[in-house]
Amino acid sequence: MEISIDAMNKTSKGTLMEVLGIEYMVVEPGYIKAKMPVDERTRQPYGILHGGASVALAETIGSIGSAVLIGDKNVDVRGAGITANHVKAVRNGWVYGEARTIHVGKNTHIWDIQIKDEAGDLVSTARLTNFILFK
Repeated sequence: MEISIDAMNKTSKGTLMEVLGIEYMVVEPGYIKAKMPVDERTRQPYGILHGGASVALAETIGSIGSAVLIGDKNVDVRGAGITANHVKAVRNGWVYGEARTIHVGKNTHIWDIQIKDEAGDLVSTARLTNFILFK
């Protein structure tokens, strides 16, 4: 299945993803990679990457990953729950989120998401569960 990265990035227009500067890099069934800047849009008052921005990146790539896997306009993807642990502070540059499926069921998908800095060091790790809802 060929997925246009440009088309995926255009879907972010007018959304939180655009505000945070999230850009898709790789979109494949079961694997999504995106980057997000660490700048005035994504930092908290102490000058480091806001944990909420990391969680927004994680949920974004896991959710779009489920949508890609489903590929059916008669099915909706809804986040059911997300947990995250933040292990390293980042002050500037880019962070890269990689989401991989760990469970693909009829009604749920579970994603493991790792967010790393430009040096490849782990910044945050998250687990996302999505509900798959048939219309």
